[in-house]
Amino acid sequence: MEPQVVAAIIAAGVSALTLIGTLAAQYFGRRATSQDTKEAFKEQREQLDRTLAEQRTRTLNERFATAAGQLGSDKPPAVRLAGVYAMAGLADDWEANRQTCVDVLCAYLRMPYEPDPGEQALAPERLAFRASREVRHTVIRVIAAHLSKGAAVSWQGLNFDFTGVVFDGGSLGGAEFSGGMVDFRGARFSGGTVDFRGARFSGGTVDFRGAEFSGGTVHFGGAEFSGGTVYFGGAAFFGGTVSFSAEFSGGEVSFLDAAFAGGHVLFLDAAFSGGKVSFFSAGFSGAQVSFGRAKFSGSEVSFGGAAFISGEVNFLDAAFSGGQVDFSQVAVWTNGPEFDWDWDSTPPSGVRLPVAPPAGPAGAPPPVAPPPVAPQYGPPAGPRSGRRRGRTEQRLSPRSPKRQTESEHPCRHPVA
Repeated sequence: MEPQVVAAIIAAGVSALTLIGTLAAQYFGRRATSQDTKEAFKEQREQLDRTLAEQRTRTLNERFATAAGQLGSDKPPAVRLAGVYAMAGLADDWEANRQTCVDVLCAYLRMPYEPDPGEQALAPERLAFRASREVRHTVIRVIAAHLSKGAAVSWQGLNFDFTGVVFDGGSLGGAEFSGGMVDFRGARFSGGTVDFRGARFSGGTVDFRGAEFSGGTVHFGGAEFSGGTVYFGGAAFFGGTVSFSAEFSGGEVSFLDAAFAGGHVLFLDAAFSGGKVSFFSAGFSGAQVSFGRAKFSGSEVSFGGAAFISGEVNFLDAAFSGGQVDFSQVAVWTNGPEFDWDWDSTPPSGVRLPVAPPAGPAGAPPPVAPPPVAPQYGPPAGPRSGRRRGRTEQRLSPRSPKRQTESEHPCRHPVA
C-alpha cells in the first residue's frame, strides 16, 4: 500500500477517535450536570416544603389564638359565636391539634353558667342570658354535626369532656359515639330539651356517672346502645322527663346506685335484644318509671340489690321472649313493679322474681312460707282487688336468697 494511502487511513482513524472522545466527554458532562441540577432542585423543594410548613404552623397558631380570644367571657355574644365557628373550622384544618381545639370548645361549656333569671328579671338581664345560652347551644350543635354520619370532617374517636356542664337544651341527636371517651360525669340536665334521639353508642365509653336529671326533657328515643360501655352509675333522676325508648343490643349499660326519686323515666317501647343492662343497687323511691311495651328478647337485665320503696314502676304490656330479667336478688320489694299477669300465675320464661313469703296483715309478723318449689310472689296485704295487673308489695325476709355484693356483680364498673 502506498505511503500516502496509509497516512490518510491513520489520519482518518485519529479524527474518528477524537470525535468519539469529544462526544463521550460531552455526554458524561451533560449527565453530571443533569444530576447536579436534580439534586439542587430536590434541595430547593425540600427547603420550600419546610418553609411552607413553618408558615402554615404559624398561621394555624395565629388562628388558634384569635379564635380562643373570641371565646372570652368579656366578649359580646356575636364575637363568641364567631369564635365557636372559627375554632371548629380550625379543628377541621389542623388534624395534629384537632383534639386541642375540641378541648377548648368543651371547656367553654364547662365555664360557670348563671341560671335563667326568669321572666320577672329586667329585660337586659334576660337578653344577656338568652344570648349566652345561644352560644352554648351552638357549641353543642357544632359538635353534633361533626359526630354525625355524613360529616365532611369527622370528630369521632376524639375525647369530649362535659363534666359538670349545665345542659338546659341543645341537640346531640344523630351523633355517633364510636370511640374515645365521652364524659358527662356530674352534668346537670336542668331544663329545656336535650336531644340524644337517634344517637349511636357503639364503642368507647360514655360516662353519665353522678349526672343529675332535675328538669326539662332528655330524649334518648331511637338511640342505639350496641357496643362499648355506657355508665349511669350514681345518676339522680328527681325531676323532668327522661326517655330511654332506645335499642339495647350490645355492650354494657349500667345504672349502678342510680336514684329514681322523682320525675318520669320512660323505657317505653325499648328493645333489649343483647348485651347487659344493670340496675344493681338502684333505688326506686318516688319516680314514675315505665317499661311499658318494652321488648325483652335477648339481653341480661339485672335488678340485683335494687330497692323498690315508693313511686311507680311498671312493666305493663312488656313482651318477654328471650334473655333474662332478674329480680331474684333485690334488696327491698315494699312497692314492687306492676306486671300484667295474675298473682297466682307463673311469670313468663326468663323473668326471675324474688323468693320471699307474702306480707302479713299490718303490724303482724310475716307468715312462714314453706320452701318454694318455684319463684313465688304475693299480692299486697289485705283483700285482693280482683284486677289482673297487680303490684307485689313485700320486704324480703331473711329466707330470701343471699344479696349479691357489688364486687360479685358482672356489670360492676370501675370506681372513678
